Amino acid sequence: MTLDQIIKELNLKVLTDAKDFSQISPTHGYVSDMLSCVMTGAKHQSIWVTLQAHNNIVAVACLLELAAVIITENAQPDAVTIKKANEEGITLLSCPRNSFYVTGKLWGMGLRDQ
Repeated sequence: MTLDQIIKELNLKVLTDAKDFSQISPTHGYVSDMLSCVMTGAKHQSIWVTLQAHNNIVAVACLLELAAVIITENAQPDAVTIKKANEEGITLLSCPRNSFYVTGKLWGMGLRDQ
């Protein structure tokens, strides 16, 4: 499954610069709003689902080399956070639905935590 398929299936809004999302294949998923939990639990190339929209999500995503961050409930990062994500090559996506819904959809599409 590619990030392009996920974006289309969940009708996600791309907040950062466009890439060839058909070439990005997330390997796992992780959901948490606690940065310390994400740092210890998310795997390389995961999709991270969170309600957080501040600058620290970019640092964590960069550290773990995540495939993308899905920000739920229409929480919107500020321009500085989006700029930093673009500089670091991190894809930020937005969704009006809650984290439970997004995680269920990703699970249904076959994305797992193992």
